[in-house]
Amino acid sequence: MTTLFPLLGDPLPQLTVKTTHGTMTIPDAMKGNWFILFSHPADFTPVCTTEFVGFQKRIKEFDALGCKLVGISMDQIFAHIKWIEWIKEQTGVEITFPVIADYGDVAEKLGMIHPGKGTNTVRAVFFIDPNGIVRTIFYYPQEIGRNISEILRTVRALQTSDKNKVAIPANWPKNELIGDRVIIPPAQTVNDAKVRLDTHEGYDWWFCHKELKNNK
Repeated sequence: MTTLFPLLGDPLPQLTVKTTHGTMTIPDAMKGNWFILFSHPADFTPVCTTEFVGFQKRIKEFDALGCKLVGISMDQIFAHIKWIEWIKEQTGVEITFPVIADYGDVAEKLGMIHPGKGTNTVRAVFFIDPNGIVRTIFYYPQEIGRNISEILRTVRALQTSDKNKVAIPANWPKNELIGDRVIIPPAQTVNDAKVRLDTHEGYDWWFCHKELKNNK
């Protein structure tokens, strides 16, 4: 039987979960905030440890974007707690975001089970907006750790696109063609296309761009 999980633009299913911060229902508990729901294969594993430290060390940047972090794996709550204690003792980094203890229900609903890896979850990243809508999904294999900078960049890009009704170029804000500028939606009529380059900067009427004030 094929498991259906949310796609881009779908609402995240209501999930009541047990976490290291107590029981919560998501996305309701995060309403009004962006949040990242990310899964890891297992506690007490080296790549996952580097990721948790990486997320925590950048948490002020997520906070500045109004974006919360929620981790998840198919480990029991006591394992999460002990692992978090170990991370603090061994690295000096205190994990402050909640971690969901899943028994398979959440991972299955969200398509997080790693094929051929038993009960291990993939390194999935769900970007959820303040309305509980899935906006972006990343999947990484068990062997490859995530790039926290790219996750932060994606949150900034989504927020910038929503606020300004623009598209975001590759490698933004350091795009090879237009730097930190953003792309204006193309003309929708023949007449608009004829005059587009009279009123906007660009390469052609379908590729116009602009600078955003206070863009970083």
